[in-house]
Amino acid sequence: MNCNNTSIILMNKHKFLCALAVTMIVGASCCCVPMYAQPRMSLQSLFAMADQQSQHIKVSEEALKAAEEGVSSAKSALLPSVELSVQGSYTGNAFLMSRGFSTRGATEYIVPGLGPQNVQNGKQPTPHWGNSFTAQVSQVIYAGGAIRSGIEMSKLGCQMAELDVEKNRQEVRFLLTGYYLDLYKLQNQSQVIAKNIELTERVIEQMKVRREQGTVLNNDITRYDMQLQSLLLAKTQLDDSQKIIRHQIATMIHLPEGKDFEVDANALEEEGMALKALTSEELWQQSASENNIDIRQASLATEISEQKIKNTRASSLPTVAIVAENNLFGPYTSDLIPKNANVNVWFVGIGVKYNLSSLWKNNHDIRKAKYESTQVRENVQIVREGIENGVQANYINLLTSSVVVSTQEKQVELAEQNYTVVKSRYDNDLTLLTDMLDASNMKLSADMALVNARIDMLYNYFKLKYMTNTL
Repeated sequence: MNCNNTSIILMNKHKFLCALAVTMIVGASCCCVPMYAQPRMSLQSLFAMADQQSQHIKVSEEALKAAEEGVSSAKSALLPSVELSVQGSYTGNAFLMSRGFSTRGATEYIVPGLGPQNVQNGKQPTPHWGNSFTAQVSQVIYAGGAIRSGIEMSKLGCQMAELDVEKNRQEVRFLLTGYYLDLYKLQNQSQVIAKNIELTERVIEQMKVRREQGTVLNNDITRYDMQLQSLLLAKTQLDDSQKIIRHQIATMIHLPEGKDFEVDANALEEEGMALKALTSEELWQQSASENNIDIRQASLATEISEQKIKNTRASSLPTVAIVAENNLFGPYTSDLIPKNANVNVWFVGIGVKYNLSSLWKNNHDIRKAKYESTQVRENVQIVREGIENGVQANYINLLTSSVVVSTQEKQVELAEQNYTVVKSRYDNDLTLLTDMLDASNMKLSADMALVNARIDMLYNYFKLKYMTNTL
C-alpha cells in the first residue's frame, strides 16, 4: 500500500521498528540463498500463471459468462413477442342430427338472403384437408416494474459473479503465497542445515587430527558423527518437503510436466521493501473497507434484496400489453354446412391482465421480502465487524513478528559469540565436549528460529494484503 510523506512522518515507534526489521530481513535473506540451476520465478509470475490456468478461477469465470447471458436474457423481456403457428389437418365427415340425436328427417336451416331451407340430416359433404396459419405479436407496455427489476437483479447478479471471480483469484493467490513462503523457508532452513553440516564436518576433521595426537577420544568423535547424521537426515527431510510443495504449486497453476522453478529471493526482497512504507492501522482498515470482497458482496446483496421487494410488489399490479394477430385457416367448419374455403381474420387490441387474488395472497410474500432485506442489511455490519477484527489482529501480529525478528537476530548474534568462545575453550582443553555440543545446538536453533521469524513476518504482511484483497 502506498502512503504519503505525512503518514510516514507520523509512524509510531512500532511501525518504525517494523520497517527497521524488514531492512534487516532484506540484507540477511539475500545472502543465505545460493544460486540454483532451476529458473527463478517470482510470486507475481505465479499469480499471472494462476490467473490464466487455475481451475478454481476458470470455474468462476464460466459462472460470470452465464451471469452476463442472464442479463441479456432479462433485457429480452423488453422486446416484442412473436409467435407463428402452422398446422395441417384432416377433417372427418360432418353429421347433422336432430335435437333427439337422430340422423333421419331434415333440419330447418336459415340461409342469409334465402330464408329457411330444409337440410337433410345425416352425413354432410365435408372438405377433408385443412390448413391453419397464425401469427401473433404482443408487446408488454406495463408490468408493474417486474421487467425493470428483473433486469436490475440480473445486472447485480452479474456484478456478484465478477466479485466471485476476484474472490477466487485472491484466494488462489493467498494459497500460492503460503506455498511459496513455505518453500522459501524450507530452502533457507536447508541452507542453515548445510552450513552446520559443513561446520560439523570441519570439527570432526579437527578432532581426528587431535585424536592422532592423543588429546581426543574416539567417543568424542562418535558423538559428533551422530550429530552429523541427524543433520544429514534433517537436510533430506527438508529437501523432500520442498518436492511436495513444488508439486502442489505445479498442480495449482498447471505447470508443464518436468518444469520446475526456484524462489526468486530478489522479488521477495522487493515485496519486503513495501513494509518500509507500513502505514497506520487506520489506513489498513480503510483499505479493507473499500476493497474487501466480502464487504462489497454483502453490500451488493442489499441492493439485490431491494429489487426482490420491487419484483414481488409487481405481482400485485396489472399487466398491459398491445396484441396483434392474423389467422388464416380453411376449410370453414363453424357453419352448419362446412365450406371448402380459406378464411383470413386479423385483429389489433390492448390486453389487460390482473390477478385479483394477489390482493390477499401477495401481502405475505412482500412482508417476507422486506424481512429478508432487513436481514441482509444487518449482515453487512456483521461482515464489516469480522473484517475489522481480522485486520486489527493481523496488524498486531505483523508488529509482533517484527519484534520477534529483532529478538531472533540478537539471539543468533549471542549464539555465534557463545559458540566461538566455547569452541576456543574446547580447543584449549578448558571445557567439555558436552558444552561444545550444547553451543553447536544452540547456534543451530537460533539460526533456524531466525529463518522462521523472517518468513512469518512476510507471511503476516501478505495476510494483511489478503484481508484487504489487495494481493
